[in-house]
Amino acid sequence: MPRKQYQERLAELREDVLYMSELVAERLRMGMDALEQKDEALAQEVIEKDAEVNQLYLELEQDCVDLLALQQPVAGDLRFIAASFKIITDLERIGDLATNLGGYTLEAHRDVFPDVDVQRIGEATLDMLEDAMDAFADEDAAACYEVSDADDTVDEMCEVASSAVVRDLIEREGVDSEEDVEDVMADVSRLLLTIRDLERVGDHAVNIAARTLYMLENDDELIY
Repeated sequence: MPRKQYQERLAELREDVLYMSELVAERLRMGMDALEQKDEALAQEVIEKDAEVNQLYLELEQDCVDLLALQQPVAGDLRFIAASFKIITDLERIGDLATNLGGYTLEAHRDVFPDVDVQRIGEATLDMLEDAMDAFADEDAAACYEVSDADDTVDEMCEVASSAVVRDLIEREGVDSEEDVEDVMADVSRLLLTIRDLERVGDHAVNIAARTLYMLENDDELIY
């Protein structure tokens, strides 16, 4: 492959990774909106559109493999391709977590935990994802550390939210019938899974920042 064509392929890969991040961020936003609004049609749309993210992931994975196998890149180019491969993997998994939010929306019985602000947690993780991809796009090493630092705040928010769910369950009154008990327990499980999945979105955003830092500066500090 001529050098000019090779550089064009690298530029296309960068743009495609950024496009995939926009697609995944949109799916995450849709999943959060479906959950907040109890919008079953929107939830179903999130679930059905997961195939689009999966297909894009497979195409970009093949692009990375082809560039590695056919061009045998070194130094900065090698780190860029390897980072892109890892980043699209994290993006695909965030897409799966967005799909989970759609599923939780369809399974919910009722809103029984008004003190748990899931949307606030979701907004924080979405910000982390967008900041991580901005760091990738802008080649901003300092921003990678900021994403990592933000994860501590998200982890704390998730811990507080999970504790509130458990405390509410312990203190709950007026749940007498077996059917009510089953519904409440199902909603408890769903909400704890929602909190866990949003926390994982933050973890994947940190992974993206870590791979970006390694790509830019050959620095693996945030990877381990």
